[in-house]
Amino acid sequence: MDRLRCFGPSYSTLGFSSLLLPLFFFISNAAFNNLSTIPFNSAYSPLFGDGNLVRAPNGKGVRLLLDRFTGSGFISSNLYKHGFFSANIKLPSDYTAGICVAFYTSNGDIFEKSHDELDFEFLGNIEGKPWRFQTNLYGNGSTSRGREERYRLWFDPTKQFHRYSILWTAKNIIFYIDEVPIREVVRNDAMGGDYPSKPMSLYATIWDASNWATSGGKYKVNYKYAPFVAEFKDLALDGCPVDPIEQVPAASVCAEKDAHLDVQDYSVVTPERRRAMHKFRQNYMYYSYCYDMLRYPVSPPECVIIPSEKQRFKDTGRLKFGGSHRRQSRRRSRASATSSSSGASV
Repeated sequence: MDRLRCFGPSYSTLGFSSLLLPLFFFISNAAFNNLSTIPFNSAYSPLFGDGNLVRAPNGKGVRLLLDRFTGSGFISSNLYKHGFFSANIKLPSDYTAGICVAFYTSNGDIFEKSHDELDFEFLGNIEGKPWRFQTNLYGNGSTSRGREERYRLWFDPTKQFHRYSILWTAKNIIFYIDEVPIREVVRNDAMGGDYPSKPMSLYATIWDASNWATSGGKYKVNYKYAPFVAEFKDLALDGCPVDPIEQVPAASVCAEKDAHLDVQDYSVVTPERRRAMHKFRQNYMYYSYCYDMLRYPVSPPECVIIPSEKQRFKDTGRLKFGGSHRRQSRRRSRASATSSSSGASV
């Protein structure tokens, strides 16, 4: 799978205080502030690194730690056929090179060769440089056809909590930050099995990704700064829980829940939200697979080519400061991190 180097200007030079904040802050956050949350113990369980998973006293959140011995993670108790998956997250601060914090849905533990996946992956950086992050999706094991986009943020994600959400329906997928939709993938028939279709669990992890996460692996995790702490709270999960091997078709079982999801406020990209999404992508997206003619001479069928974006990204899919491609299997790396009890050396 292709990887991109991750480097760029410091927070002080991003200009996020003036570029997009006026537009973003005029968007109503009422729908996301009033989400029905689920206590951690009611819907999730440890995935690995139990000693580095610290539950909040009020039961509403959890801290995931990475030290020189192990990372940590949790998984939802059920698999879901479509749903809305959301959490308030605060990322580690200071020197975070080589760290990956992931918030994602997947069924790779059950369908090893034909898994589906929807990702938020936050990629650390050297001290003074901003966190960068990417979104990605896979369907039916399409890991050779990565659909990643990479971005900067208009705020410092280490100072306070922000809500990150994934909406997955039979019609579309929307990635949100707070109430700003940053990416929408609309299903069409040409995608075939590349559109995620099987039940998925929700995961959150922090792990050592020194071999690729920061500047293509140039900067490693420095455990002098450990433990690295990612905080999750106010977890919201609204979907149709199913048994992945149940013989009853999920479509009939989940019809009522699918209809419920379709009428929720977060399922509608209003004109106001679409303008905010356009502004975000115009100012903060620095790589898109849709414009990467080196990887995909013919753009994948879900891509909507915007002439102004195509002109900015040329034929490489990335802006000049975004770095160059690097071949690396993220799924294999993350799987080895979760199965190993020891971190990389300093």
